[in-house]
Amino acid sequence: MKDQLIELIGKISSGCMNVEEIERIAAEAAQAYADPQAFLQANPDINYDDSFPIPLGEWVVVGSLPDIVLFQADSYAELFEQIVASFGADVNFVLKPKQLLKTEPLKALNRIQVQLSSLYPEKGGYVLVDFSEPLDDELQAVLVYTSDLARVMELCVEVGIYAAPAYQAALDAEADD
Repeated sequence: MKDQLIELIGKISSGCMNVEEIERIAAEAAQAYADPQAFLQANPDINYDDSFPIPLGEWVVVGSLPDIVLFQADSYAELFEQIVASFGADVNFVLKPKQLLKTEPLKALNRIQVQLSSLYPEKGGYVLVDFSEPLDDELQAVLVYTSDLARVMELCVEVGIYAAPAYQAALDAEADD
C-alpha cells in the first residue's frame, strides 16, 4: 500500500511536494491503515477517534497534504481563490474568484474546470477532483493533470480514498435529483 500511496500523493501534488515529504506521509499513512491502534499509541498527539467518517490512514493523508495541494472551502469562489493563490503571481487567470460569488454551484464549477483545463497544456490541463470526505468544509478537492486522471482514480480505488472529477460528479448528482 505504501507504494500506491507514494504514487497517489506524488500525482496529486503535481510537483508541489518533495520526494522525502511524499514518502514520509505515505509511510505514516500505510502504518495507520495497517494498525490504527498501534499508530495512535505511537502518536498520542493525533486528534482522531472512531467518530471520523474516514479511516485513520486516509485521515493521515488528508491531514498531511499542504494547502497548496488540498483545497478546502465552503464556496466555489473561496475554493478557486485558494487554487489561484497556489499557483502564485506568475500564472495569469482569466477567471477571477469574485466572478463566482453569485453564480450557481454547477456553473461556477464548470467555469473553474474550463479555466483549469487551459493551464499546462503539455499535461492536458488540470481536472478539479473531489478528494476524500470533507470533514470541516463543504468542498475538498485536489488538482490532477488530465493525463494522470485515470491513474489517480485507479490508485484511489486501490487505497480506498473517495475521488471523483468534481464537475462530472456534480453533473451526475444533479441528474439523480
